[in-house]
Amino acid sequence: MNILVADNSGFCFGVEKAINLATKTTDKYSTVYSLGPLIHNKQVIKRLKDKGLNVVDNIDKLKNSRLIIRSHGVPLKIYEKANNQGIEIIDTTCPFVRNIQEKVKTFYKKGYQIVIIGNPEHPEVVGINGWCENTAYIVNLEDDIEDIEKCDKICIVAQTTMTKEKFEKLTKMLAEKADEISVFNTICNATRLRQQACADIAKKVDAMIVIGGYHSSNTQKLASISKAICTNTYHIETSDDLPLEEILKYETIGITAGASTPDWIIKEVVNKLNNADNGMNEMMEEIEKSLIDLKKGEVVKGKVISVNENEVMVNIGYKSDGIIERNELSNDPSVNPTEVLNVGDEIEVYIVKLDDGEGNVILSKKRVDTIKGLENIEDLYNSGEVVEAKVVEIVKGGAIAVVNNLRGFIPASHISYSYVKNLDKFLGETLNVKIIEFDRNKKRIILSRKEVEKKEVEKKKEQLWESLEKGKKVEGEVKRLTNFGAFVDIGGVDGLVHISELSWGRVNHPSEVLSEGDTVEVEILDFNKKEGKISLGLKQTKPHPWNDVNAKYQEGNIVEGKVVRLVDFGAFVELEPGLDGLVHISQISEEHIAKPSEVLTKGQIVNVKILEVKEEEQRISLSIKAAKGKETEATEYKDDEEEITIEDQINNKE
Repeated sequence: MNILVADNSGFCFGVEKAINLATKTTDKYSTVYSLGPLIHNKQVIKRLKDKGLNVVDNIDKLKNSRLIIRSHGVPLKIYEKANNQGIEIIDTTCPFVRNIQEKVKTFYKKGYQIVIIGNPEHPEVVGINGWCENTAYIVNLEDDIEDIEKCDKICIVAQTTMTKEKFEKLTKMLAEKADEISVFNTICNATRLRQQACADIAKKVDAMIVIGGYHSSNTQKLASISKAICTNTYHIETSDDLPLEEILKYETIGITAGASTPDWIIKEVVNKLNNADNGMNEMMEEIEKSLIDLKKGEVVKGKVISVNENEVMVNIGYKSDGIIERNELSNDPSVNPTEVLNVGDEIEVYIVKLDDGEGNVILSKKRVDTIKGLENIEDLYNSGEVVEAKVVEIVKGGAIAVVNNLRGFIPASHISYSYVKNLDKFLGETLNVKIIEFDRNKKRIILSRKEVEKKEVEKKKEQLWESLEKGKKVEGEVKRLTNFGAFVDIGGVDGLVHISELSWGRVNHPSEVLSEGDTVEVEILDFNKKEGKISLGLKQTKPHPWNDVNAKYQEGNIVEGKVVRLVDFGAFVELEPGLDGLVHISQISEEHIAKPSEVLTKGQIVNVKILEVKEEEQRISLSIKAAKGKETEATEYKDDEEEITIEDQINNKE
């Protein structure tokens, strides 16, 4: 058994200071009091009690006594009360806690609303709150923030044993509660280092032992951090709590301890584990004599004895079992060990390393698959056979795919016969490919889906060209938008819908009408097989706005429109896309105006009265002033310098 003790385990600076001061004080005086347990460790408290340290819940009955303030600190009023009662204070408040108390006191006097992120029942938090007259908001959960009213300014501090992740998460949420916010990360550095060391060692071991009081906040957090990484985590107070039968089955044991755990308790746990392990070692020596010898690089058979999502344990008849880590199981990283292997399965494995430094034999199944797979791949390459390959990773220039348990590369130019902008859509897909390049020595495998698709695509394209007819309506998918139009795939061949063919109305950019990926119906306007060009129209699939103009717009109706163009002799008003009418300058206002721009602007929404509709000439005469109630006769208006046609009305642009 290997035992690893995490750095920064046990007493922190503040706790060690408190214990030393308490010990010196009880050595000097026969009776000393402590307001609450000095630390969260029953064994240490018992030792101090035997030396004369008495724990009290309050100081109401103490007179002319000696009182130890524990490392968690106390509310400010306790100092005042003790002074009034003639009590001598031996202050062991942790320097980090004292720093928080002073900050709270200072910012409270400046008018800040204090917010403490921590456990409201923890003595440290209770003490800190006492330095702002118990007015602080205590936030331990996200729900606690809902009760906080909007403040002008707040000051945020943290319980010293708080995790960094929780502090940062709650602080971000609290930022919305005030116009001004002062944040102090008051998490004890020793706490942070202890928690980090715990996390680091938990990644390396089979089981973790966390030593400390069951009611100790910082020990509980260590146990939580450890369990999130190593599920085999045991929280104990002393060596008597060790579940030896469970723990001795693990090869590597990690140990950490809370800030209130003394070295002698940690040593007792380590010694008990070593003594128990020595008994097992004698048994193992006899067993090892019967085990086989192995060499690195050998391929051997073994039996699966344990499977989880991260690794597989295999009995290979050696002095220790072998481990197949997930990344050595298959060339497909998405493969879950629990889905492909079961306890009792017999498999062939490759010996990667006989001892990883912690007594483990490191095995690989994918290397066995590679050795066997190379022979099969060479046959497939020579035959030109189509094979299946699963895309497992998108990389620069292409994709990695697994074929016959081997990793191959599909260049971006070979993943499809047509252009593909984003390869991510192929991740996890199984594709039909051909092996177009193979080098056994370099284990290089180049795959192509394009070659498989090539014949089929060319056949479909030829059929498509043969089926094209001008005026025929077909369905397609919008593949790409440009400033001048949209490219639409109508079945293996892209055609262009020019921007002028998108709508009967004005279009500044194709994105106003279409989005990439849209399925649309288009009309074939023209095509040239030799040049590979197809002209398409979208607006032709929709009714021309002038087709039923008389039914929709009758003389005398008042409708709403948008000013789309101003000229010297009037204003063009769009009634609907592709349908404009003219408001002559004389029909704009009751007042005399020299130019329409004096009272109208492009884009302005106006009410107009329809004076006359000439469907054959595609002209509509409108009046703004008549829409306001003034009777007006329809008049034929012509500008002396410009003849206005329907083409002008539809395509006019400034």
